[in-house]
Parts: sequence; structure tokens; C-alpha cells
Amino acid sequence: AGSRLQHEYVPSAHLSAACTCLAWAPAGARQPPSKDGPQRKKRKSEVGEVDKQLDILAIGTAVGSILLYSTVKGELQSKLDGGHDSRVNCVRWHPDNCCLYSCSDDKHIVEWNTQTCKVKCKWKGDNSSVTCLCISPDGKMLLSAGRTIKLWDLETKEVYRHFTGHATSVSSLMFTTVKPVNESKPFDGITGLYFLSGAIHDRLLSVWYIRSDRKEKNAVMSFTVTDEPTFVDLTISEVKEEPVKLAVVCRDGQLHLFEHILNGYCKKPLTSNCTIQIATPGSDGDSTPKPVPILAAAFCTDKQSLLLVYGNTLQPIIEKVSLNTSESHICLVRDVQKVLSLKTDAALTKVKTPVVNLDTKVLVPGIPGHSTAVKTPASGKEKKKNKRKPGEAEESIEERLGALDIDVSKVKTPGGLPQTDSFAVLLVQGLESNDAEILNKVLNTRKENIVKNTVARMPIHAVIFLMHELTKRLQGNPYSASLMVRWLKSVFTLHASYLSTLPDLIPQLGMLYQLMESRVKTLQKLSRLHGRLFILVTQVAASQTVQNVPEVNQTAKLVYEDDSSEEEGSDDEMIADKDSDENWDEDEEKEEQSDEQDMTVEKEINGDSDLEPENESEEE
Repeated sequence: AGSRLQHEYVPSAHLSAACTCLAWAPAGARQPPSKDGPQRKKRKSEVGEVDKQLDILAIGTAVGSILLYSTVKGELQSKLDGGHDSRVNCVRWHPDNCCLYSCSDDKHIVEWNTQTCKVKCKWKGDNSSVTCLCISPDGKMLLSAGRTIKLWDLETKEVYRHFTGHATSVSSLMFTTVKPVNESKPFDGITGLYFLSGAIHDRLLSVWYIRSDRKEKNAVMSFTVTDEPTFVDLTISEVKEEPVKLAVVCRDGQLHLFEHILNGYCKKPLTSNCTIQIATPGSDGDSTPKPVPILAAAFCTDKQSLLLVYGNTLQPIIEKVSLNTSESHICLVRDVQKVLSLKTDAALTKVKTPVVNLDTKVLVPGIPGHSTAVKTPASGKEKKKNKRKPGEAEESIEERLGALDIDVSKVKTPGGLPQTDSFAVLLVQGLESNDAEILNKVLNTRKENIVKNTVARMPIHAVIFLMHELTKRLQGNPYSASLMVRWLKSVFTLHASYLSTLPDLIPQLGMLYQLMESRVKTLQKLSRLHGRLFILVTQVAASQTVQNVPEVNQTAKLVYEDDSSEEEGSDDEMIADKDSDENWDEDEEKEEQSDEQDMTVEKEINGDSDLEPENESEEE
């Protein structure tokens, strides 16, 4: 009644095995759906007052085991293992014997004996994963659904009926009638009953009719809602003329109510009798009302009033609303903030609120590594601050960043360019908004490591857009093409695995491939020509240097002769002299030659030798 948290259970291995589905074990009477809260895969069956307190809760996990938890004792009672080797999608208790049925992504349905915690029976339920189960009112049949829906005989474990089902995986299955509408024939427990199914990403809820023959497999009627149904509850029709009431909560936070007498085939999808939304009052400071999402809804025992669960999933607010379905659209105004603050004050009296230190940084979602200071609740002054008076100077970006507590020294590098993580953000922004200025700034960087880091940090979805942009720029002038090739190289080396998974990769990269092919075609010829010209130019340069060297007089300027014993030595000296002279000349020649070569290389770099062959002939 006070929508307070009554009991909380965190499994010891909650990180390795997340809870995927829940179901209350049947107590003296069956569980009213009001305990559901925001979870959608719980037992939703007809409503009766709870005699005994509901105790055992079956919890399916992502690793395939099922936990049986006692809420009275507040501890785990037992663990059912060995049935599934993949995520458990749905668990359902049998109303009479203590059997539990579960289905999983491993395509199997398992019947458990909860007394012995052993698998009683296991059979293949579908060719793909089985996502939902529902037990018939008499407990002899079981509905299972992946995409197609099957009705199983629980004694023989054989398929009794097939139904077409949905295009996507079914998320909810439930019987809408207990007795058949046509009461002339004897009732066998299943023929003549209606049941309802809803699937993910499907805005139609279908109603199916179980016939005596196997011919008809399609839905007899359907209800249309505004978005994918996340939570469905209904009142079961027990008398022939009593309409079935249906409450469907959609992903967009709206609640749709239907009321319809099930009496055979209806071609058009039925629209809701009433739509309920919840919004904030939109007073204090903020004038626009904001929608508050409805998380779940369930009919009370009188079938006239509803329990609504709304707000956020961590602290939902539960409220009883009596229905007036004469209006087709109802918007309830609720101040969620006020209710939450009142509730927390009342509930937690012993808890002290920590004193928030202003130096503390609280990380906010967004760019990794950025943090923002804790802000005290904004007052009226806060709003006026942003509007500058005409005379005042505008705050510099550095000051603004200081106010946001982002370290300016980190953001600005000596070159005045932002860091690579902001480069990645800039690049994505540029690609999304198709802003040439941003793209030029980012794509014209020459530093290899900045290019690599940026490509590594950009989100996967932007890779294809970057490829298209690079292809476009490669067709431009050759200078920008040489820069774009660096980006291409990084994209291919870092995101090759992602690119190879794309089904339409060939058309996406076709243009780029043709472009490269046409560019590379002439490369071989050009490199041959380049080689030949280089040899020619160096030969010409060498011959010119040889001509320009003046003749050196080879005769000795001074000859000194002595006795025979010293003659040998003087000969050696002369030879050495000559050698050194010649060496000196050779060195000079070499230096000049290398200078010439340097010049020719420079010319080539400037594009003279390749592009102007007529100059060559003149030089020759």
C-alpha cells in the first residue's frame, strides 16, 4: 500500500548469473499480480485472496540454473541444475502438483520435480529458442512459444496443436477463458478456450482459439497498441457474456485498456477502449509537463480498479486507480519527485545523508575520462547567469571548462589541437552533421599515432560513414588523397573484423576498390620511367662534373735525390705524395658529384624530372 520495498534478495553470484525470469509458487490460492512490480515474466493468473503468504519464488538465471528462494526465511532454499545449458527464458509452476516447467535458449523444455530438485522430463520444444510458457487452466496442457506456438499434452509430451505465432519471439502467453463459450458440447478441458500472445517488436497482441480440428492455425482476433507490449494483465472471463478486460503496458510508457467479449472471428485489429498516461504537473520552474513511464499494471480482485506501477524501476510508485472507461484517453498528473522525497524521508529515518564535499567529482555518462562537479539544486539565479548583458565580455572557453571542472591542460596540447579522445568525438560529430569544417580539421592531421588512436576510439557504427567520407575525398586532389590513405590504412587494420562481418561490404567498398585499381594501374610504368630518368640524370650530372675539373699537373715540383740507401724511402714518399694528390682530386670530384646528385633528387621531388622530359633533352 505504501509502495515501500519490503524485501530484497541479491544472489551471491548475481554478476555471473543475472535473473532473467520469476514465478511465484502457488500458495493456498493463486498469486494476485499486484506483487509483480516492474518484472514482466511472473505468474499472471486469475486473482484470488491470498490465504497463506506466498513464499517460494522460482528465479531463472542467465546461465541456465533455477534458484528457489524462500521470502519468509529470506534465504535460498534450493538450486535446480543440470536441466539447461543456456539462458532460462520463462518458468511456470503447475497449479496442483509441485512441478515447475522451464524453457530456455537451448531449445528445450524441462519439467522439474521441486521436491527432489531433479529433472523429471526434458524434451525439445522448438527449432529455435523457446521464450515463453503457459499452463492450461486444468493443468493437463502446456503452451510453449518461440516464434510459433505449440500446445503440448503434458502426459505424452506430444504436440496437440500448432499455431502460426509471430514473426519475432513471443514474450507473453496467457489463457483468457476458463470455460468454452459454446456450452452445448461436453468440455474436454481445452477445446473451445481462447488464449492471448504478445511478441517483442510486435504492436499486435493476438488471440487464438483452440478448435477440435487441426485445420485453423491463424489468430481469430488481434489488439493493436502503440508500441511493443512489455507487460500484460487480464481478467479471465468465467461466464459466457462476461467481457475479457485487458491491460497492456507498452515500451513507450503508456497503458492501453481493452474490453471485449470473445465470440469468434474478428478481421480488423481492435483498438483500445482507453489509454492511460502519467505526467508531471509541470509547475515549479519547469513549465513543460514530462511523461512518467508506467512500468506495469494489474487488475484488482474487483476487476474494476487497477494497480499502476510507475516511476523508475529502482523506486517504483504503486497506486490503486479506479477506472472510468467512458473517456478514451486519460492523463493522470502525478508529482513523482515530491512523492519520492516524502517516501524516502518516511521510510529511512535512521540513515544519515552524507555531507557532499564540493571537491568530490561525480562521473557522468558520456565521454570517458570527463567528470563534473556535484551541483547543488539550481535556484532562480542559475538561469539568469547564462544571459550576457551587451556590455560584458564573453567568458573564454578555458573559463567555461574550468566551471565544468574539466582539466584544461589535458584538453589543450602544445599544438593547440584537442586530445585524441575528443578527436574521435569531433570526427563522429562531423560525420553525423556532415560538417566540412570539423571533418577538414580532423582528417588533415598528419601524425600517425593521432590517426591510429582516433580510429581506435571511434564507435563501430561510424566506421562505414568514415569510409564513405574517405572515398569521397580520395577522388579529390592528390595532396588530400595522400593524407586519406593513412586514415584508410588505420581503419582497415583496426576494424577489419567488424568490416568483414557486414553483409553488404562489396557494394559499400566497390567504389573505393575501383578508385585504387585505376590509381595503381600506371604505378609500374611510372616507376620504370622514374628509374630510367634517374639513371640518365645522374649520368649527365657525372659527365658534366668530369668536364669541369681542370687538368692537374702530374710532374713533381721538387725531386730530392740522396744516396742509394735512402733512394727507396724517397721513392715511397713520392708515391705517397702522388697518391695524396690524386686522392684529394678524387675527393673533390666525389663531393661535386654528390652535390649534383642532390640537386637532381631535389628536382625530382619537386616534380621536374618526371613531368618535364623536354628539359632533360636540353640538359643532355
